Amino acid sequence: MLVKKRALRYNKQQKPDSLKWRHIMVEEAKRTLAYLCPACRQSVAVERSVFQLAASANELPCPCGKSSLRVELMGDRVKLTVPCLFCGKDHTVTCSSHAFLHEKVLAFSCAASGLDCCYVGEEGPVFAALQRLEEAVDKLEAASGEKGAFLDELVMQEVLSELKEIAQRDGISCTCGSHRWKLQVNFSSIDLFCADCGGAMRIPAATASDIDDICCKNKLVIHGQD
Repeated sequence: MLVKKRALRYNKQQKPDSLKWRHIMVEEAKRTLAYLCPACRQSVAVERSVFQLAASANELPCPCGKSSLRVELMGDRVKLTVPCLFCGKDHTVTCSSHAFLHEKVLAFSCAASGLDCCYVGEEGPVFAALQRLEEAVDKLEAASGEKGAFLDELVMQEVLSELKEIAQRDGISCTCGSHRWKLQVNFSSIDLFCADCGGAMRIPAATASDIDDICCKNKLVIHGQD
């Protein structure tokens, strides 16, 4: 059964009145975190400054009050506890603090469904990824539970074809310097792994937007293991 289109909920904490603090907060880097609430099925996006995230463990709730994303900065690692719309469970994931604070967008996925369940990064890339995820969820719901090999076989074929062309130009590499890689095809995405350092990169392959995205790329760079 189809559900109504998710309405994006975006919360920004009110900044302090002090001009000094206002200046500091403007200058300080910010992170946008987003997920789909499994209870109300709405998109939730929250902006936090690095100072706010580092001050203490953060509970980032959905306005419906029935789910929340938890973030803990632990030295050189960050732990996230993410509610999952697809399997109904909470996923605990970790990444390096450097990646969490500096990558344009990080995607964390549900192993059971192969779909992303959380994004962290800059506002623009996070919102773009969230929109693609919403399109994938709409497509999945429209299929009425009839799950094939892929969420959309035509999209997967097109993305794989583009990936093959990039590979033929030796356009796939890793930040560690390696040009050796392995590939894993999932239900709605493709994972590239560096054969030397184990770094990973996920390529969405669920919607027409994913085809447009990879068609614009001449090369793909896997981020090596920290």
